[in-house]
Amino acid sequence: MTKYIDQGKNDTRSGYGDAMTELGRTNPNVVALCADLVGSLKIQPFIDENPERFFQIGIAEANMMGIAAGLTIGGKIPFASTFANFATGRVYDQIRQSIAYSGKNVKICASHAGVTLGEDGATHQILEDIGMMKMLPGMTVINPCDYNQTKAATLAIAEYDGPVYLRFGRPKVANFTPVDQKFEIGKAVMLSEGTDVTIVATGHLVWEALIAAEKLEEQGISAEVINIHTIKPFDEEAVLKSVKKTGCIVTAEEHNYLGGLGETVARTLTVQHPAPQEFVATQDTFGESGTPEQLMEKYGLNNKAIEKAVLKVLKRK
Repeated sequence: MTKYIDQGKNDTRSGYGDAMTELGRTNPNVVALCADLVGSLKIQPFIDENPERFFQIGIAEANMMGIAAGLTIGGKIPFASTFANFATGRVYDQIRQSIAYSGKNVKICASHAGVTLGEDGATHQILEDIGMMKMLPGMTVINPCDYNQTKAATLAIAEYDGPVYLRFGRPKVANFTPVDQKFEIGKAVMLSEGTDVTIVATGHLVWEALIAAEKLEEQGISAEVINIHTIKPFDEEAVLKSVKKTGCIVTAEEHNYLGGLGETVARTLTVQHPAPQEFVATQDTFGESGTPEQLMEKYGLNNKAIEKAVLKVLKRK
């Protein structure tokens, strides 16, 4: 299998912040909005260089979404950022009516998603956001896996015309994708080819999937690993091609198994090519306070859980 090297751990939110700094220098239409979380979203350099293009909305996320929608009418490209829980669950009506239904070119950029937010606990650890956002007609949903890919995704969505939900996280994680990658919205990335089982993962679980694949190789199991960075539009072709070869699949995500990547894959397979599938995801539960590592272990969101799911699905082939 293809080997990937951790180039040095970094948080995905810093990928967003560094991309915003670059966009501030290259795209005069990009403006930034934030709900009192500038430090957490890593956008201070953008603000320092472009103070007239930044809007501090305060703890008023619904207002932020309305202002962002209005800014698009004047040709601006607003990047509205806050924690994922506040960027979706708290303001779903405003997103639905003012952004999605109206087809506004707003980029909703959400940090601190999933249980890896850690010690802040269940009230901040949203595990439903992918499902909520992918159900909105016309909404693009992106969940990159590391610093480099988050930076590339942020740059790419500035060029894309339409509403986007960009999801990223708090902790420092392995940074292993190419620095100079071209980010293609809706196009899955084949990380490692295999013949026995397909593993499709998104976000923080992509690196865990690669670790699992290495462990499985030691057991004589050839795993194909695919990075699904775009949940919607979903790359059906890539997944179907792989499953037709391997005969079974494991999906892995830091999200509830209801409504996430796994359900999108299941719908695709049911309609076009039924095959055994196992889900690595949270099991319809809220999170709790703890370190990211403790929570990923407790809720079965790591390479050990992926390896276990693969061994289970192989018995069902």
